Amino acid sequence: MNIIVSGSLAYDRIMVFPGYFSDHILPDKIHALNVCFQVTGMKEKYGGTAGNIAYALTLMGEKPVISATIGHDYQRYFEWLTKNGISTENIKIIDEEFTAGAYITTDRADNQITGFNPGAMKYSSALDFDKLPPKETIVIVSPGNLEDMMNYPRTCKAKGIDYIFDPGQSLPIWEAKELVRAMEGCRILIVNDYELNLIISKTGLNKEALLGMAGTIITTLGELGSQVSMPDSEIGIFPVKAKRVEDPTGAGDSYRGGLISGLVQGRDIEQCARMGSVCASFAVECYGTQEYRFTPDEFRERLNG
Repeated sequence: MNIIVSGSLAYDRIMVFPGYFSDHILPDKIHALNVCFQVTGMKEKYGGTAGNIAYALTLMGEKPVISATIGHDYQRYFEWLTKNGISTENIKIIDEEFTAGAYITTDRADNQITGFNPGAMKYSSALDFDKLPPKETIVIVSPGNLEDMMNYPRTCKAKGIDYIFDPGQSLPIWEAKELVRAMEGCRILIVNDYELNLIISKTGLNKEALLGMAGTIITTLGELGSQVSMPDSEIGIFPVKAKRVEDPTGAGDSYRGGLISGLVQGRDIEQCARMGSVCASFAVECYGTQEYRFTPDEFRERLNG
């Protein structure tokens, strides 16, 4: 089965400010803000939705193909992907741009200031669908280039390819009409509870109407687990307990990796969602979105536990 992961590749540059942002911002001077926060250092992590989901799928024993763009500073990321057995063949290099980057500074109160440069993500990854046999392909359309997120669902429907629609943090920039077009006909719509409410607010459609467009809606609920909704049933999926919680960032992407692996193995949707929860439980135990690992035996132990 061809697993195509469409989305973003990004460098996450994470910094820690040892004080409190509020001590350095004068409320009566907010209109003329000019502040410098001296951080204690910087860590660079590999991220982006496509990279994170592909990483999880690879740990599950799958061979995903990333459809994304990356900038002229691609070398370190390519080395990382190659080291982890993930193909870079379908990643489009944009020579005149940097790779998308998030610059995240956190203070002692866990407040965050983030700057995001979309860089190469402004360009389409130009996936060649003609090379994909429809009945042997599944595509996940995750947050990345907006043109791709609009066009790939249309192409999947035209060619009879199953796709999962995962709008995530891109939702605020969607027009309601285009959002409905992208959701209509997807095999699975996967969102968190906030995103589901945002879709309902933006489109004016209730959950029942959304289920008339998507075969299944999966709503992730963080530490409360997830919910699988179908036109005739609702299934609650209990969370899988992690040994410790270091960093919840990227847990949703790891959930998607476990879920898709179950789908391509032909498992029922409840078991697939359970596999997503197991994968996410490993992800939260490490700082960074592509830092965790597990063996097949460790995975089975949590799945059957």
